[in-house]
This record gives sequence, structure tokens and C-alpha cells, in this order.
Amino acid sequence: MATRTPLPIESTSTSTPGTRERLLDAAEALIYAGGIHATGVDAIVKQSGTARKSFYTHFESKDALVAAALKRRDERWMKWFIAGTERRGTTARKRLLGMFDVLREWFASEDFHGCAFLNAAGEIACADDPIRVVAREHKARLLAFVRAQCEAFVAESNGGARGARDARDAARLSRQWLVLLDGAIAVALVSGASDSALDAQAAAQTLLDAQAARKQRASTSVSASASVGNKGSSGSRGKSRPAS
Repeated sequence: MATRTPLPIESTSTSTPGTRERLLDAAEALIYAGGIHATGVDAIVKQSGTARKSFYTHFESKDALVAAALKRRDERWMKWFIAGTERRGTTARKRLLGMFDVLREWFASEDFHGCAFLNAAGEIACADDPIRVVAREHKARLLAFVRAQCEAFVAESNGGARGARDARDAARLSRQWLVLLDGAIAVALVSGASDSALDAQAAAQTLLDAQAARKQRASTSVSASASVGNKGSSGSRGKSRPAS
């Protein structure tokens, strides 16, 4: 039987958490389900089963706790997403499309409340706020992982070659891919339909097909130009030079 990768809200720890970890667990669960502004310190302390004094022993403010909880979730979410993606196939194309199957599994879970990082960023106006910074760093990490897969896909489509244009193609494709991933998450949150992942997957497949077709046309054009050039050179060598 295949082992299911725990969903991103699930803890993989088997040991009894200490005070700090219980506060982080409580903050993450409450804020993910209800939002930052709607969740007070008292609710977090009560859920964690700790004392209010313990809260201030470990965190200087609620915002500091939220930022720490999001950073910890980022680590767990990325491990979950990467592991799930890598199980989807041995080629970059299969892994890229498999990302949406990973998301669909998450969307169907009872604890799905959208992207915790987009949710948090939407509540914090200041771009330099530590909570917004953590959210931005999470999306940068996700984009970097997606880009690595896109670079592998472009190389597969180009016979293994990796040039400057290939890097630009992969960078553009990865940005488009992130829009599809986050778009699927947003639609699933609002609609409650896990099949938004399949709709995004269909659009993603169109992107991959278009990218592969462009590479094929470019390769054919280069081959044709080289062939014409070779014929021209051969013809020139066959002619005698006019007398001066």
C-alpha cells in the first residue's frame, strides 16, 4: 500500500510538544481557520493549554508568533508539496502536471482553508511587515522549485540543451505556472470545488504543449537554415572565380 504524504496542516511529530510548539500549533490552526485579526492571544493561549505568561516568555507579540508559525508551516508545506510532486513521475512534464493532482488531494481535505500565506498577506497592509515577508519568501521558494522543474522540461524538449533562451523560456513558464497553482487554490477556497485543480491542470497542459511546439518550430527553422547555407556554400565552391 502506498504511503500517503501528510497534508500540509498535519503535524508529523510523534513527541509531546513543548510550550513553544504548542503555542505555534494553536496559532497556526486558529489563524489558518479564522484569520489573523479574528484570533486573539487569549484564544491561542487557551487552545495551547499554556499560560499567558508563557506566551510572552517565547514571543514578544502576536505578530511575532504568527510569523514564526507561518515560517514553520512553510517548511512543512514545501516538504509535502515537493514529495508529492516527485512521486508523480520521472519526467519533468509528469511532475509539473502532477502538481495539480497534489493540490486536488489537499483541496478535498476537511482542513483546507486556502493558502495560508496568501490569506495572511491579504490581512497585512505593510509590505515590510514580518508576516508579509514570510509570505513572500514562501512564494519565492515555491517559484524556485517550479522553475527547476520548468528548466528540466525545457531541456527535455530541447534534447538536453540548456541555453540562454531556454533559461528565459523556463523563467516565463514558471511564473505562469505559479499563477495557475495559486489560481487553483483561490478558486477551490471560494467555490469549495476540488476540481479547480483539474481545470488548472488542463490549462497547464496547454502551456506545455505550446512550449514544446515552439521548441520544435525553432529546431526545424535552424535545421532548414543550416541546410540552405550548406547548399549555398557547396554551390559557390563549384563555380570558377571570374578573371580579374
